[in-house]
Amino acid sequence: MGTSTERAGAATQGGQGGQPATGGPGAQRMAPEGERAAGGAQPPVALSPSRASDFMQCPLLYRFRVIDKLPEKPSAAATRGTVVHAVLERLFDAPAAERTAPGARAMVPGEWEKLLAKRPELAELFTDGAGGADGERLAVWLAEAEALVERWFSLEDPTRLEPAERELYVETVLESGLQLRGFVDRVDIAPTGEVRIVDYKTGKAPRPQFAEGALFQMKFYALVMWRRSGTVPRRLQLVYLGSGDLVTYDPTEADLRGVERKLLALWEAIQLATRTGDWRPRPTKLCGWCDHQAHCPEFGGTPPVYPLAVRPAAGEGGEQGRMGTI
Repeated sequence: MGTSTERAGAATQGGQGGQPATGGPGAQRMAPEGERAAGGAQPPVALSPSRASDFMQCPLLYRFRVIDKLPEKPSAAATRGTVVHAVLERLFDAPAAERTAPGARAMVPGEWEKLLAKRPELAELFTDGAGGADGERLAVWLAEAEALVERWFSLEDPTRLEPAERELYVETVLESGLQLRGFVDRVDIAPTGEVRIVDYKTGKAPRPQFAEGALFQMKFYALVMWRRSGTVPRRLQLVYLGSGDLVTYDPTEADLRGVERKLLALWEAIQLATRTGDWRPRPTKLCGWCDHQAHCPEFGGTPPVYPLAVRPAAGEGGEQGRMGTI
């Protein structure tokens, strides 16, 4: 996971026929009932940590990524995270004695080339003003990725680790019918059977008052694995390569039941917004980095025509598409 748990690579309420309605800043144009937008938009069917975080951050962002599937520009930071994760995953293919820092650093250019072959558009991250390749910028970027990989060796000793799983896709269906899914960077299992879930972060560790977001992601994975196996993972471990920090948390059943309740409430809010088409923007400081300002009413933009049929229910009004405290 790390940079993304959706592995690969992310309004206004209106009336029929695309006529605007008076729904405030979240009001959006609607496609006529029974019609679908080009591309065959579908309502959400499952929840991952990334998309859950999107909805909590901004319901309209969730809509843009999950329902409209609007394109987003690649970023150098996220791409670097993908390369670093690939190195840390594939390093364990080698015998323990060969898992060295110089060897891991040497893997970085090759993993970048593999990624570039799959996603040629990433070359645009390293072009000059005339559109030509900027070798100097690429060299600096690769060196930064190599430094992150090397820092990992000061936090963990791969010669003493034999992960049970790497880049593990996990999913479960709760009794409510909600499907949870995501990718776990690494799973370690002790000889005694205790499970540790590990996630690599290429950024810096957040200040304590902002740490709950990352822990929410880890508790999400712990909940999925608990519901799959019946055993609560012994430890959750976040490895922050940007700052050289290890953050651990030992969950309890009570913790995970609380996360499950939160996710069920979150899913109900998502389903309500999906039915009504009312996805409200939630302005924060993070808006400055959003790729979708041109479509966001907070920036004077207009969302795309809502591609799903709208089925407002009696008594549903006022707070649909909002995400408050759960």
